[in-house]
Amino acid sequence: MDTVLACGIDIVEVPRIRALCERHGDRFLRRVWAAGERSRASGLPDPATFLAGRFAAKEAVLKVLGCGIFSGIPLPEIEIGAHESGEPYCVLAGEAQRRARSRGVDRILLSISHTGAYAVAQAIGIGAAKA
Repeated sequence: MDTVLACGIDIVEVPRIRALCERHGDRFLRRVWAAGERSRASGLPDPATFLAGRFAAKEAVLKVLGCGIFSGIPLPEIEIGAHESGEPYCVLAGEAQRRARSRGVDRILLSISHTGAYAVAQAIGIGAAKA
């Protein structure tokens, strides 16, 4: 039976992400978001809200993994996608994937919400219950 192993939540100010994107451009985008995330954002009229939601989700996932933003896990290793229904999902690679496996996390459930000013995300790590 699967069980909740960990949870994380984060909130981000959308104007802060917008300002960082404007100030640091492509360098900042490549440092934080995977290619698929950057591609999806580039087609939006105002990508800052989308990017802020993804940033909050990455931070929430890091909390599920038991670490923080400066833990050595490159943020693009945590890619946030969306199913056709709009439901967000998470794909882990590299060190993020190794960290999840070591904690027994098989999948991560996500929820993302935002307004013009804030983006918030919650992540829940699910894994097999230990006997």
